[in-house]
Amino acid sequence: MPSILPGSRTRGERFEDWVLDSADRLQEIRGSELDDVEYVVEEIPPGLEKLLREGGRPPQGSFARAAKGRPARVTIYRRVVETEAPTAAEAQDLVHDVVVEYTAALLNVEPETLDPYYRGYR
Repeated sequence: MPSILPGSRTRGERFEDWVLDSADRLQEIRGSELDDVEYVVEEIPPGLEKLLREGGRPPQGSFARAAKGRPARVTIYRRVVETEAPTAAEAQDLVHDVVVEYTAALLNVEPETLDPYYRGYR
């Protein structure tokens, strides 16, 4: 399949596209408030094995507030989200919800106030 067609994208690349689409949507809604927020995709959360051994539930994402020389960051854990969504369409919806939830936590607002179309499908 030619590389310019959407079907040629890997699952990881499609996932990153979904995260960036959600981040762009929030940027359109909130404007400059999110200019310095960085969105990152990681495969799994740090310490996942230990967390699972101890019976904990793996997080779908995390956030870190800006610090000296470092922007605020919202991280989405791809493998965790994919495991919780049985289809690609559900995964895309869940990605958006996770991006909204962790961005809302970063900003100290409710997800519904951040994105009026937030669904909270969990």
